[in-house]
Amino acid sequence: MSTGQAATWAHCAPPTPTSARDTWTWTIGRPAQLTGARNDLRRSLPAGSPPDDVDRLLLVFEELASNGLRHSGAPVEVRVDGCDRGWLVDVSDACPEQPPVPALDRDPALGGLGLHLVARLSAAFGWAVDGDRKHVWAVLALA
Repeated sequence: MSTGQAATWAHCAPPTPTSARDTWTWTIGRPAQLTGARNDLRRSLPAGSPPDDVDRLLLVFEELASNGLRHSGAPVEVRVDGCDRGWLVDVSDACPEQPPVPALDRDPALGGLGLHLVARLSAAFGWAVDGDRKHVWAVLALA
């Protein structure tokens, strides 16, 4: 996706995970904790998880959580629900008035392509407000 095309982040609630077999949660207040949480998630995934799927999950996890820290302030709450057909990654923060905004017409060397990348890797994505929390979410299907 070029930076001139925005992946539209729909304002809608995340799907309810069906047949959730695992749920992991973290409260992340600084970037060093993000690295630890990512490593914890990798170790927690079921043995035999397809490596390409794991890489996609970890990338989406890190992009959404780091965006939350960078643009909405700490701490962020991260939840991953593992289901039979994939994962739901949900990152919430205390800035419900600030929706996710994909970068447009920005030199890729300056960053800002994370939301575009998440959109391309996900089967579904969006954001919602629940009380005083904004939730930015993505669904990753197993390959």
